[in-house]
Amino acid sequence: MKKSENTGNRAAPLILAAALLAIWQAAVDTGLVKRFILPSPTDIFFTIFEILPAVKGHMAVTIYEASMGFAAAIILSLILAILMDSVEWIKKSLYPLVVVSQTVPIIALAPLFVIWFGMGKLPKIIVVVLVCFFPIVVSLLQGLSSADRDMVNLLKSMGANKFQIFRMVKFPGALVSFFSGLRIAATYSIMGAVIGEWLGGTEGLGIYMLRVKNTFSYDKVFAVIVIIVLLSMALFKIIEWVEYVVAPWTHSD
Repeated sequence: MKKSENTGNRAAPLILAAALLAIWQAAVDTGLVKRFILPSPTDIFFTIFEILPAVKGHMAVTIYEASMGFAAAIILSLILAILMDSVEWIKKSLYPLVVVSQTVPIIALAPLFVIWFGMGKLPKIIVVVLVCFFPIVVSLLQGLSSADRDMVNLLKSMGANKFQIFRMVKFPGALVSFFSGLRIAATYSIMGAVIGEWLGGTEGLGIYMLRVKNTFSYDKVFAVIVIIVLLSMALFKIIEWVEYVVAPWTHSD
């Protein structure tokens, strides 16, 4: 019974997506929507394979920027979350600044990063860090703050120090929250790299997208969007796999 219910839950979004794609295809094929304005799903599908040889190098650059920024965001988030969880005054001082940092539009900062750090990969990596670190640090901090108080008190009564409590109780208990933040940040990382490329650079999927947009090749624009979505989904699935390996108890099935 449970297996059939899970199958139905997985099939529902696929059926809905197929229906929407069919309506989209029909609208373009019947002329209801002009093809040069909105390419059909089949046009986009074939265009992906057409542009793949030209876009491989750009994909590699964007993946590099996203992965480096994502890794730096994880390290930064671990440091900030542990500091804020360990020292109350640091949390009271730093947490509001972390929240305020997310109210500043990244699209306004990215051109400044290009001016300060040049047209290379570093400005894009910084944009990815700024986009990704917030969901990770907030989720991890929430997980650390929600540690089992009885277990913490038990270890304290046995003479455990802060590091031992963190290693044996707090961090293992926070893994579910930590990986939730990682999954959210993973979907942002590719997008962050592309945004950084839009505002200055010489290579990457964002640069390629701008070039084909300026030539009104909207089928190629949509093809690049599909590639970005697929890369984001792949990174999301990698995080899920890592979570399954590192913390298999977080999966009920």
